[in-house]
Amino acid sequence: MEYVIEMLNIRKEFGSFVANDDITLQVKKGEIHALLGENGAGKSTLMNVLFGLYQPEGGEIRVRGEAVNITDPNVANKLGIGMVHQHFMLVENFTVTENIILGNEMTKAGIVDKRKASKRVKKLSEQYGLNVDPNAKIEDISVGMQQRVEILKTLYRGADILIFDEPTASLTPQEITELIQIMQRLVQEGKSIILITHKLKEIMDVSDRVTIIRKGQGVGTVVTAETNPNELASLMVGRQVEFKTVKGEAFPKDTVLLIEDLTVADYRGVEKVKGLNLEVRHGEIVGIAGIDGNGQTELIEAITGLRKVKGGKITISGKDVTGKKPRKVTEAGVGHIPQDRHKHGLVLDFPIGHNIALQTYYQAPISKGGVIHYEKIAEQAKRIIEKYDVRTQSEATPARALSGGNQQKAIIGREVERDPDLLIAALPTRGLDVGAIEFIHSRLIEQRDRGKAVLLISFELDEVMNVSDRIAVIYDGQIIDEVLPQDTSEQELGLLMAGQSDRKTKAGANEHV
Repeated sequence: MEYVIEMLNIRKEFGSFVANDDITLQVKKGEIHALLGENGAGKSTLMNVLFGLYQPEGGEIRVRGEAVNITDPNVANKLGIGMVHQHFMLVENFTVTENIILGNEMTKAGIVDKRKASKRVKKLSEQYGLNVDPNAKIEDISVGMQQRVEILKTLYRGADILIFDEPTASLTPQEITELIQIMQRLVQEGKSIILITHKLKEIMDVSDRVTIIRKGQGVGTVVTAETNPNELASLMVGRQVEFKTVKGEAFPKDTVLLIEDLTVADYRGVEKVKGLNLEVRHGEIVGIAGIDGNGQTELIEAITGLRKVKGGKITISGKDVTGKKPRKVTEAGVGHIPQDRHKHGLVLDFPIGHNIALQTYYQAPISKGGVIHYEKIAEQAKRIIEKYDVRTQSEATPARALSGGNQQKAIIGREVERDPDLLIAALPTRGLDVGAIEFIHSRLIEQRDRGKAVLLISFELDEVMNVSDRIAVIYDGQIIDEVLPQDTSEQELGLLMAGQSDRKTKAGANEHV
């Protein structure tokens, strides 16, 4: 049997913590091999070992049958290993070509030959059906296109073994379909792919074999055609998982969030929210469905006080919060699970306990007479850590040491325990495994059932369809339609999100009462 990659009994330790406990991964030439596991199971650590970002404490790596020592990513590149990261490593105001050649520039008499590089990029793009414009600026192209640039970057450097880390986290259904076709084309051209994903449907659609990791240990490798999503989920989390969100009927009451003719510009002064109207009531979850870049970020930041409002009005429980500072908005009864947990949700170098106290550190019982009582912070953190199943060594562990799923649980615990009237959940399950997703969905529904208003922003259509009581479709900065989950399909929603609708209505905010 010819394996292009063999990771044999790999052991990776961080202090006393064992992230990879003698894991074996064997990838055949020309296959798409999925790597499946819960958040914090050790998947990314294992791939960072393969890509040379970490050095293992034990085990052996063989590439095409030869034992190798991958000391850094440059060695990995020379061995033909490329990595497409979940968070793109692109310079926004550079062109596609400039990003691709960065650090690997072709020079002619000391001058970078961009024209020659651009031709090569175009040729690679055509060869693999990527359809990328080599001269476009990164800031002007879609998230899906940016990902294709990352793929091109690895191909340009000669990779024939590609690691994809959560590649569909922020893609639309149509872009996911296109990405799967691209991956299949890459394999047909002789490449081999390792796919890190939590999405069982994608694993079933695209992979040949699956290696499952649980709590740092290898559970085994199965042939995709001989398994099913339920079996994979059980192997991954060690128990049965409910895929369908269980929730009763919603009984919405009076309005909590009312947005009228809201206009918001981005950092360049370009209007991204254009006269948007929206209403969210007590006892309902309103999902906002839309392709990334249609004003969702600006909308959330305007509601939470993180971005200036150009026009219109935002009211929370009858109180005008337009243009108010974030703390004033929070105190008006708003909880915010931000879409970027690292940038806006956590101070990564702070202990997780201090992060849990970030919204309440200046209030009693934590603070009295301007003095912070750290034992109260620890008490609160321990209670939330236990209640929300945040897997951490202690409340003193730095936030950056926790897996994405556990960081997210800590943020949700912090926001929900403050008992807000409106909970804004932006991409709450992005990059999380089925077990963590199940937990977070149940917390959102719990809030709704307690009579709270929940605004859910997600790029995952099944999440929007499963969790929402009402769906508002955002396109080009406006709510162009509202639908009920039971009256629509993923296909129709996908078309609406792309602006293709015969029944567009810009006054949709009050249609479904």
